[in-house]
Amino acid sequence: MTLAFHRAGSGSPVVLLHGGGPGASALSNFGRTIPVLAPHFDVLAVDQPGYGGSLGDPITGQYFTHAATELAALLDKLGLEQVDLVGNSLGGGTAVRFALNYPSRVRRLLLMGPGGLSLNVYAADPTEGVKRLVAFGRDPSRARLAAFLRTLVFDPSLITSEMIDERFQAASDPAAMRAMREMGASFSNPATYEEGLLWRDAHRLHHETLLVWGREDRVNPLDGALVALKVLRNARLHVFGGCGHWAHLEKFDEFNRLAMDFLTPST
Repeated sequence: MTLAFHRAGSGSPVVLLHGGGPGASALSNFGRTIPVLAPHFDVLAVDQPGYGGSLGDPITGQYFTHAATELAALLDKLGLEQVDLVGNSLGGGTAVRFALNYPSRVRRLLLMGPGGLSLNVYAADPTEGVKRLVAFGRDPSRARLAAFLRTLVFDPSLITSEMIDERFQAASDPAAMRAMREMGASFSNPATYEEGLLWRDAHRLHHETLLVWGREDRVNPLDGALVALKVLRNARLHVFGGCGHWAHLEKFDEFNRLAMDFLTPST
């Protein structure tokens, strides 16, 4: 399949990989971020497999591996040899798997509460956010979606009725529901699920990496950063207080300054 994407700006290429959850997409996660980064970078906001405009084809194998393979094909099509990757949650997992499988194609990694790389040391597992996500998958409803979305933020006022309605409509698409089941199965299939345990292989990454976490993250809690910070060879960690899983939205201005400083090529 060809992944859908939104492109803006010019300069060094930066790929934005959105998080998961019902109704997610590149624009739902990064719609406000794209115009901020576009004056400085060639921004490519990608709908990951099973989301947004990238519905249709089945998800085969482990999700992070599948998504990384599809991303490589898209970059080939666009003639982009090397990119920076900005990944939130599920997108962070895709970014890490891409960097592991195609190391020369990545310059820097900016990862916000990344899935697969986060390993809970003290927090309960599954986390509150994951439990809410599973509950929606088993019995989809607007109320269960709202409950899940509220676990993503520290400030619940950010979860508006309009956001809930928009994401529930997108999540109710039969193709989106099928993709959600396929993705969930990929994280539990005995034949493939170990490919999703990215923290096991993270020591192989040499890329400069910025880990960003919200102190009050209820999906991938802050203690999940400890192993990643230990094994990644060239990593730093930035923690936002009063912030949940959506650091790029809850700390919008601060995050954008942090991202631009990290991603701006050295002269």
